[in-house]
Amino acid sequence: MKEIPAIIMENISKSFGAVKANEDVSLTVNNGEIHALLGENGAGKSTLMNMLSGIYNPDSGSVFIQGEKVDFASPRDSIAMGIGMIHQHFKLIDVLTAKENIILGQKGGFFIKGKELSNKIREISDKYGLDIDPEKKVYDMSVGEKQTLEIMKVLYRGAKILIMDEPTAVLTPQEIKRLFKIVRNMKEQGCAVIIITHKLNEVMEISDRVTVLRKGRTIGTSKTADASVSDMIEMMVGKKVDLNIKKSPVKQWNSILQIDNLTVLDSEKKNVLDEVSFELSAGEILGVAGVAGSGQKELCETIAGLTKAAKGRIFFEGENIVGKTPADIIKKGIRMGFIPEDRLGMGLVGSMDIVDNLILKEYKSQPGIVIKKGPYIKKAKQIVEDLEIMTPNINTPVKKLSGGNIQKVLLGREIDSSPKVLITAYPVRGLDIGASYKIYELLNQQKEKGVAVLFIGEDLDVLMDLCDRITVLCGGKLTGIVDPAKSSKEQIGLMMAGGDGKQEVSGGSDE
Repeated sequence: MKEIPAIIMENISKSFGAVKANEDVSLTVNNGEIHALLGENGAGKSTLMNMLSGIYNPDSGSVFIQGEKVDFASPRDSIAMGIGMIHQHFKLIDVLTAKENIILGQKGGFFIKGKELSNKIREISDKYGLDIDPEKKVYDMSVGEKQTLEIMKVLYRGAKILIMDEPTAVLTPQEIKRLFKIVRNMKEQGCAVIIITHKLNEVMEISDRVTVLRKGRTIGTSKTADASVSDMIEMMVGKKVDLNIKKSPVKQWNSILQIDNLTVLDSEKKNVLDEVSFELSAGEILGVAGVAGSGQKELCETIAGLTKAAKGRIFFEGENIVGKTPADIIKKGIRMGFIPEDRLGMGLVGSMDIVDNLILKEYKSQPGIVIKKGPYIKKAKQIVEDLEIMTPNINTPVKKLSGGNIQKVLLGREIDSSPKVLITAYPVRGLDIGASYKIYELLNQQKEKGVAVLFIGEDLDVLMDLCDRITVLCGGKLTGIVDPAKSSKEQIGLMMAGGDGKQEVSGGSDE
């Protein structure tokens, strides 16, 4: 007798107004299988999974769970059918314990006897190889522990089908290994696991089969063992992509930016940066590695004059710029391109078009009271062409563009300003593989021109391939500066978790 698949989605279509998010998509996932779902941003992966988890209803098509045709009216119906979704951004209450988070939202949850609950948690932990302290508060947990708690939450509710959205995005290499061990244990216990990820090396390592979506349609499903990374990329983007990041050596180590004992406090007067010191040279790409919330955002904002330093100095071309406003910095001719985490609201004005967002950065420096738009129109057209920005025209409000295209507008504007220092916070977040490699190429071009690039990224493989040195932060402290050519991902991962680095590398050092 043929085994019934855990999930069958047949000819699923979903539109939002004139936009077709999914069109005749089909997906089959078996029990005891780890299935990777791949596709560029906007390919329809999240929409498809949101229909499986009861957030959206398909316009047409059928969904079968364990052979039973289902029509979910809400996420509660999906949970009742044994489906659990673990989102990229955890949905936990910081001030509650692990145990309290697990029962939160469950009928009669807080009336369950503590001993009975602890026994059930222990039973699930033993079955799937989870390591969790039921009494630990969420605010005391590492990112890896929080993710384990999210998995425990859905397993406690009886989930046998797990959807994981970018599960390794903010984990150290050691935490990724632990997660993969848990996922394999779940597979052995007969669970069906769907992983949405952009990290193709992880797809090759963990998944049994891969389904690729492109522009809302199913391109194909194959056994992972029968596919290569280049095959998967070609299916995703529709063409071959060169995955080599070409890194030229730093021509001369001339320090242009010095961070000296920089300390930054949050609203509760706690250190978010704690006496951080390093140097950045002209013509160097210096990476910043760290799990989310290690002080990367505050570092960028303080250098750019957007956040006040409690202590320490920042020297740009020999001048201390701490205490100066962003306007002061620009008036002094200190040009620092800044690509923030929050593209809209902080980086660009969403209601304005590309031309006006270019003008916004430079209008104060224009002579007279009338701004000549001609040069900016020319620049906008050039940026759209160079970065292959998908937009109806340069006069379209940027908020109507996809996240990836908004990021390209932002990066194009900052590069166009010819900065001496370019601070890039997650510059490829939201971009597909082809566009990401285009950005790496652009950053390398800036390096060749002598621009000092500070690159904050999430993907350790990219940091190691692109950067000349990597600064590692953990909890606001600098745990080391390493040469990626002489370091391993595991060493950097250990430093991201607060461990000692093997080496300290200064600009131009032979260490």
